[in-house]
Amino acid sequence: MRYNYIAIEGNIGAGKTSLATRIADRYNGKLILEQFEDNPFLAKFYENQEKYAFPLELSFLADRYQQLKKELARQDLFSDFTISDYFLNKSLIFARKTLNEDEYQLFMTLFNIMNANLPRPDLLVHLYVKTSRLQENIRNRGRDYERQIQDEYLDRIQESYFNYLKQQPGLRILLLDTNAIDFVAYHSHLEMVLEAINQDYPKGITHLRLTG
Repeated sequence: MRYNYIAIEGNIGAGKTSLATRIADRYNGKLILEQFEDNPFLAKFYENQEKYAFPLELSFLADRYQQLKKELARQDLFSDFTISDYFLNKSLIFARKTLNEDEYQLFMTLFNIMNANLPRPDLLVHLYVKTSRLQENIRNRGRDYERQIQDEYLDRIQESYFNYLKQQPGLRILLLDTNAIDFVAYHSHLEMVLEAINQDYPKGITHLRLTG
């Protein structure tokens, strides 16, 4: 793999963990997976977003920062590169759509303090998947607390991702439209994704639509 640090991003149910795990296995990468299922606010948030949005986003930010600071600083002599199934900036992306303006300004201040201490990925891969397929993926993995996720919420998060990515000219971003493939079910589709990621890209957004 030609990049030292890759982050996989995308909406809920886009396949971030599945892809990051497969890339790490194939290319001998150090894998960093987000730990979120033990978050005490997550299930409550999906039941009452207005009440629990701020403690949820703040706890996610703290957990992500602590994990990335620890794992990215630790050298692994047995791995050739590092790959994560999230990027700290996703905290800002989600918060933009879930918090009110006063909460968001406070959150952004804390985020900027933390983010200044972390390296940026050499390549940010964003998996774009349409909402109907996201919902199908969410149903298939069967997490009880995700059953209440509405299309409107997924649409808002995707809009927030796109708005953020457009404002990051200093990042090397690969926007992969994977709606026409299934890299979990089909080996040939996975090979297509791996080949697309393992290329030289300029800074800014490169958009690819993959078809099987």
